[in-house]
Amino acid sequence: MSEAPKLVRDDPWLTPHQAAIEGRMNHFATTLADIRRTSGSLPAYATGHKFSGILHNAAANQWMVREWAPAARGVFLTGDFNGWNRESHPLAPSSGGVWQLRLPGDALQHGQRVKLHVIGADGSRRDRIPACIRRAVQDPSTNDFSGQIWNPPQAYVWRNDFDPTVVGTPLIYETHVGMAGEEARVHTYREFADGILPRIVKAGYNTVQVMAVQEHPYYGSFGYHVSSFFAACSRFGTPEDLKYLIDTAHGLGVAVLLDVVHSHAVKNTAEGLSDFDGSGNQYFHAGERGDHPLWDSKCFDYGKPEVRQFLLSNLRYWLEEFRFDGFRFDGVTSMLYHSRGDKAFSTYDDYFGADADGDAILYLQLANQLIREIKPGAIVVAEDMSGMPGLCKPLEDGGIGFTHRLAMGIPDHWIKLLKHSRDEDWDMDEIFGILANRRYGEKTIAYAESHDQALVGDKTLAFRLMDQEMYFHMGKEDRNPVVERGVAIHKLIRLITLAVGGEGWLNFMGNEFGHPEWIDFPREGNGWSYHHCRRQWSLMDNPELKYHWLSDFDRALITLARETNLLAAAPAQYLHVDRERKILCFERANLVFVLSFSVSQSVFDFTFSVPGTETRKLVLDSDARDFGGHGRVDHSFDYPVDADGRLHVYIPSRTGLVFAKM
Repeated sequence: MSEAPKLVRDDPWLTPHQAAIEGRMNHFATTLADIRRTSGSLPAYATGHKFSGILHNAAANQWMVREWAPAARGVFLTGDFNGWNRESHPLAPSSGGVWQLRLPGDALQHGQRVKLHVIGADGSRRDRIPACIRRAVQDPSTNDFSGQIWNPPQAYVWRNDFDPTVVGTPLIYETHVGMAGEEARVHTYREFADGILPRIVKAGYNTVQVMAVQEHPYYGSFGYHVSSFFAACSRFGTPEDLKYLIDTAHGLGVAVLLDVVHSHAVKNTAEGLSDFDGSGNQYFHAGERGDHPLWDSKCFDYGKPEVRQFLLSNLRYWLEEFRFDGFRFDGVTSMLYHSRGDKAFSTYDDYFGADADGDAILYLQLANQLIREIKPGAIVVAEDMSGMPGLCKPLEDGGIGFTHRLAMGIPDHWIKLLKHSRDEDWDMDEIFGILANRRYGEKTIAYAESHDQALVGDKTLAFRLMDQEMYFHMGKEDRNPVVERGVAIHKLIRLITLAVGGEGWLNFMGNEFGHPEWIDFPREGNGWSYHHCRRQWSLMDNPELKYHWLSDFDRALITLARETNLLAAAPAQYLHVDRERKILCFERANLVFVLSFSVSQSVFDFTFSVPGTETRKLVLDSDARDFGGHGRVDHSFDYPVDADGRLHVYIPSRTGLVFAKM
């Protein structure tokens, strides 16, 4: 009998599902072997973007137009170049459902708008944007999207080489370029590179995760209803401008992740891939299975080799053309299950039974293998709320190959506490248990709040804690009990979540300094206003405001994490809990953490056992005056361990203290 996969050996409770795990491994190995036999390698297979779309061959001085539309009755190229004539430039059918047309080198010019006119299998006639178009633009007068020929006379010249392995532990700053500036408008890639990246570096983060890069017709979708998968969002600038952003980040020592959306696509036929050839199921599943019940979008058919190749080619394109350092895969839970993950996950049967989508799992395995081959050391994060075992285990161990998963349950827990529990009723054991609960050996990105909470209709932690008082009482000299509570708890939540919650950290831009209010994208209901679709950096910059304190605390916290390799250490170890007085003690990376969530009780000579006998020093104090606290702890003291192995500290109410060995 052959040895069980390492995934099973590491977790014997998976033994009943060993056959399913081995089946996934065999399916992946067989498919990968077939690809390598026919294409030579997986990267060579993932080159669909080099053969599909509107491609210029300088050596031959010609254009090649290719489109996969197997059920279409006819395909024509139309655009500025021919006065939008829908019949003068037909594509000829070729093998594999591909249509193609050769044009002389001077037939198309850089910047011209183009579309394909497709006669569908159902007899429909529609203007469509080519699936692999490199740029799509919106007409400001009609709001209509078109493809755009993008062949600038001079290629972007990269200035900086970058190896993502230098990042080590990812400290991720999640961003949206369009709303990253303070003015009430859409901001640009270059403005972000020159104005926002320096802020991120100063704050101590080593990775930027960029949302809404893939082209999307509706700005308010946060970039998650993608229409053109190979096109960088033109609202923010040109492809070269995006390269400048990434190049600048690399020069600052910062990795850049693309928030990639392969879990679904916009259902619009005018801009997207839906019903492209008129068959109803070219890129997506037919019937109800092709419609996402919660997202009003289309679901890819990962079982089709052409669809897998399209998506794999998309990953290679972003890695090579733009030099992204990895991805955050959106909506992985929806991909993994036929139910789209809309169910409770209570036993291992829920992960390996009939609901698991083998085609989607195979695609994700191939995707992670491809990324590893093209860019060793890339960071690949899965947005999964189901807890799929092995999601972040190596492929050879029986896993799916992601490097990290998001700890999606943590932000939900904090919101539940703030909404439904009095401070006095918070359960210290439950808080630590929720934060520490993750699969051993599978790296997790912790975060205290999600970008969704910042949207209109919900609230960030800061806004939920302080609400309307933030409008009137954020001056440093203004003593307001609601704001004082909010500032103190905001720091405690971020401190304990970072220290316990994972092997990486994520922050959505502005949350580190308690950005007020909500995000509301321009829409008819708000008069198409950008007032709430921006980041008010001036609040953080103003030394007279409490936002400045929160920003300084976050910088100190991130600095501590980096200097001590906190998140690369083994998981936090529970040391002591005082349930009555709401005090929690734990150790990680040779640091001792003491946090009091007590509403009002400060404790002198609080005593608890610690590992080691070395004298400790205080290295972080959330109650320090520099961070908006009351300055109740004397930082000049050293903290020796007594003969019984115990540490004696003064722990004020609503305070977090961190002690390091001297």
